[in-house]
Amino acid sequence: MPVDSVHSPRSLNSVPRSAYVHVPFCVHRCGYCDFTVIANRDDLIGRYLHALELELRQTLQQPTELDTLFIGGGTPSYLPPEELERLFELLSTWFPVTPGAEVSVECNPDGFTRDHMQVLHAAGVNRISLGVQSFTPEHLLTLERQHSPGAVALVVEQLREVGFANISVDLIYAVPGQSLAEWRETLERAVDLRPEHVSTYGLTFEKGTSFWTRRLRGGITPADEELERDMYALAMEYLPPQGFEQYELSNFARSGFACRHNQVYWNQRPYFGIGPGAAALIDGVRIANHRSVTTWIQRLEQGDSPVQDREELDPELAAREAVMLGLRQVSGISPVRFRIRHGVEVRDLASEAYDHFVEAGWLEVVHGRLRLTVAGRFVADTVVAEFL
Repeated sequence: MPVDSVHSPRSLNSVPRSAYVHVPFCVHRCGYCDFTVIANRDDLIGRYLHALELELRQTLQQPTELDTLFIGGGTPSYLPPEELERLFELLSTWFPVTPGAEVSVECNPDGFTRDHMQVLHAAGVNRISLGVQSFTPEHLLTLERQHSPGAVALVVEQLREVGFANISVDLIYAVPGQSLAEWRETLERAVDLRPEHVSTYGLTFEKGTSFWTRRLRGGITPADEELERDMYALAMEYLPPQGFEQYELSNFARSGFACRHNQVYWNQRPYFGIGPGAAALIDGVRIANHRSVTTWIQRLEQGDSPVQDREELDPELAAREAVMLGLRQVSGISPVRFRIRHGVEVRDLASEAYDHFVEAGWLEVVHGRLRLTVAGRFVADTVVAEFL
């Protein structure tokens, strides 16, 4: 398909109303983690906060109002309460939020004290994403998580007491050695906490992680593919009757509690990315900062840009990525809006594959929207690869 047959997507060319801020510090780098993380370097926290201020000044020039703000990591809640206060002083100066804005922070149960919670609540945080992962001690050990299952309920109870009304729990399935019954128990215990949101992720082995190396050496064995499929199916079967509607491949929420910030990504709306390894999409250009925390700090201290990669999304690539991101959402894609925005039909991007997926029962058009079927969700990577 000729590139010039695709129009430039208009919504990529506007001032972002959302921002992601990366806090890289952790007590430990888990074996499966592929994010920008640094452990046992508390001596860098002060320099990190100074560099963050330098990047905010360099990127924004003036305060910019946001509708969604997501602070991730790493473990943002690893910062001592005083440093957390300093972080939010910076963010409130440069990223003031609108009334009703969604402000999310990723936290781990381990070391997450009431003092931390009170700082976050006072700073205007209104959504907590809690890295629970499992309720089985042996699987927490495999995942190199340091909290106990019992600690999670206490943390959630304290969060409620402090005043948080929007709590999300992250869970991991297909952990080596995990049975389907154990995964069901983790889902049940998560629901018992009465969160507003649940995310379920199949364990992946990313190149560069210790799990990847251990797998190559035979030190760890991935779950059987059929078992992993059954675990994903169980999440899709169990959570909706408990009040959690699936709105994205890995995400389930009670009515009104779908993550607004993540929907910015999935709908290709622009966003800022601040911090080491953070990515941004501004004016149709994707920007990624240096993943090395020390390099990111040093570059900013020297007055240089922290950016490592910059890629302009040409119209065709933007259209193809829109299919990939749109199909992640259970509601799918409006072909009419897609055509208006990108100047091309979805089918024209991969006509043979499109027809095959419809015939195979993986893609369907329902109420004027193109979406993955339930069967198609199991092979989502295969489907979207054809469009990319």
